[in-house]
Amino acid sequence: MTGADTDRLDTDRLDVVGLDARRARDPRTAGAKAAHLARAARAGLPVLPGFVLVPAGRAADTGAEGTGAAEGGPAGARGGSELRRAWRTLSHDGTRPLVVRSSSAYEDAADSSLAGLFETVLDVRGWGDFTDAVRRVLRSARRTPRPGADGTPPGGMAVLVQPMVRAAVGGVLFGADPMAGRRDRVVVSAVDGGPDRLVNGSVQGVRYHLTRHGRLLDTEPDEPRDARLLDRARLLRLLRLARDAEREFGGPQDIEFAFGADGRLWLFQTRPITAMPARPPRRARLLGPGPVAETFPGVLQPLEEDLWLVPMAHGLAVALDVAGAAPRRRLRRLPPVTTVDGRAAADLRLLGAAPPAHRLLGFLNPAPAARRAAAAWRMGRVRTTLPTLALDLTADVDRYLGELPAPAEMLSGQLLAAVSWGRTALSALHAQESLAGALLGPGSGATAVGEALAVLSEARAGEPDDARLIARHPVLLSLLPPTLGDRPPLPERTGWTGAPRGTAVLPAREGLRLRVRWVQEMQAGMVREIARRLTAVDLLDDPGRVALLRWAELTAAGDGAGLPADLPERLPRPQRSELPAAFRLADGRPVPEPGRRRAAADGQGAGGGFGSGTAWHGGGERPRFAVLVVRALDPALAPLLPGLTGLVAETGSVLSHLAVLAREYQVPTAVGVPDALERFPAGTRLTVDGSTGAVEAVRMAAVGEPPGPRAHGADHTEGMAS
Repeated sequence: MTGADTDRLDTDRLDVVGLDARRARDPRTAGAKAAHLARAARAGLPVLPGFVLVPAGRAADTGAEGTGAAEGGPAGARGGSELRRAWRTLSHDGTRPLVVRSSSAYEDAADSSLAGLFETVLDVRGWGDFTDAVRRVLRSARRTPRPGADGTPPGGMAVLVQPMVRAAVGGVLFGADPMAGRRDRVVVSAVDGGPDRLVNGSVQGVRYHLTRHGRLLDTEPDEPRDARLLDRARLLRLLRLARDAEREFGGPQDIEFAFGADGRLWLFQTRPITAMPARPPRRARLLGPGPVAETFPGVLQPLEEDLWLVPMAHGLAVALDVAGAAPRRRLRRLPPVTTVDGRAAADLRLLGAAPPAHRLLGFLNPAPAARRAAAAWRMGRVRTTLPTLALDLTADVDRYLGELPAPAEMLSGQLLAAVSWGRTALSALHAQESLAGALLGPGSGATAVGEALAVLSEARAGEPDDARLIARHPVLLSLLPPTLGDRPPLPERTGWTGAPRGTAVLPAREGLRLRVRWVQEMQAGMVREIARRLTAVDLLDDPGRVALLRWAELTAAGDGAGLPADLPERLPRPQRSELPAAFRLADGRPVPEPGRRRAAADGQGAGGGFGSGTAWHGGGERPRFAVLVVRALDPALAPLLPGLTGLVAETGSVLSHLAVLAREYQVPTAVGVPDALERFPAGTRLTVDGSTGAVEAVRMAAVGEPPGPRAHGADHTEGMAS
């Protein structure tokens, strides 16, 4: 609005629209906040009277059903005299305090609330204070993240004016659980007085969880029952308000409310609940990175997934079929290992990394026992023959790898054939490695990682170059994850005191695991050479972009079909945060699995999923993956939300404005975390679970620190056969 930043309020540029006018229910005229209240009032919900100030001309020819003169001025009247008349009527000649609030067309939308970004002025008395408050609200239009060319929202900001209620109890009512995504729950957060202290994040309030039938599930924080702010009668009235608002607006609502000193319930604001997380479907698989994260610790690009994860999934499915751990039809339909946001994740129950969902039902169901009985004879034969099979397989792999020429000396067809052989070999290696772990036990206890650390400790001083060191001692590859990009450096120092004894002493399982890594590295070398040749003939503009292809596309290019036309537009998969330890998928996104009680040092989960990154207190250089740690959920922090991997606050409510915005930006958020600033200094590596409120500092192992029993290349199928 052109008068938004002037020193004097230009009343001739403002039209007055009563909340009972038809045009007040049009968000394009009155803004979403006022339009929702006007619609709620017409539906009989307890809305205070009032009027809306809109840009001049926007409210012309309103077709109002009522003028609103008694409680808010004429519907569409213009000029300072009409505004003063509307103010005088609503404020009882200045003796009744008013609330002056923003009502932008971009607030309170179904996909974005812009909660708390614009100004609200409380307890406004007198004509001069009123015009000052209107100016403040209009100036706050500049804060919108969707500005027009002049810095204000297209069409200008409307201003909502209503009487101020002296509230005994106020708060926020959600017609669904916005953290868990449950539409069969209602969440109420209440404080003494009005809801403003709750929504601005300065206080936490008392939270109530109710079923839609009115049964109280719990309250947080735990307080004596006689100290609760809302008794059952008031909770039932709020539940009825939530139902009525949902019926009117077609979905669960985010409502600000207050009970006056006289006990009357008032609706201050209603809007759709934004950023409602999807709920996993019934019987969704329990996934987690645990069994495979150390083999594939980072994000896999499409070709890396096809070369390495797909053969692993096939090999594990073969092992599970031999063990009778799952029906063959399920194994064909649901691979034991998959990717989520480019990160490897395993079916935890299939691989024995999580207990069955129903132990008693599993005991009573004869199908698993029948499968195992049918597989028992196979398992007995495998246990006897597996050491010989593993020895033959490792010898075949060693022979093939030893006979390969250097990639630069091979024809392109030979390069593709070697990569294809590697996919087949990896499937067999993973299958036998899994069975060896389940049937043969740990063996001598020697590991490829331990041998590699011993070699590095002894050989590093004589050879500082990583490439030559790896060529001389390929066991060192067990210290590095596979990649089609640049190979990461080896540790400079290990601190390892053991003596290298040679890979021949490794037990069968470790020998198979080491060959997995050698085959992956062979494939990476072949693909890099293919990428170099494609770049030389201008089919690729950057060799690194070969990782964006799928395996079928690369082989088709080898057959003369050319590269996909959309390859120049493809983007690498971003390096997203780590996956939760256990989760289920909902609309393709991981939802952390509940199950552990909140510890005293944890906060309350405010939604947004699971994330990790580096603690940042808002000052200085922002880390690439930043977890913002603050004292309170100040709405002024909203511009920092995009790109955060977590938000941690010592105080504040999960229903405050900033928590709502954080959920919209899908930022994992925990509030009420005790002493967060002191416990998590800037630079601390953190994980944030927006579901449970757990915030944990991650201890990073020192470079070269001796690995534990679950170091890189850890057991994929621990407990598979048990």
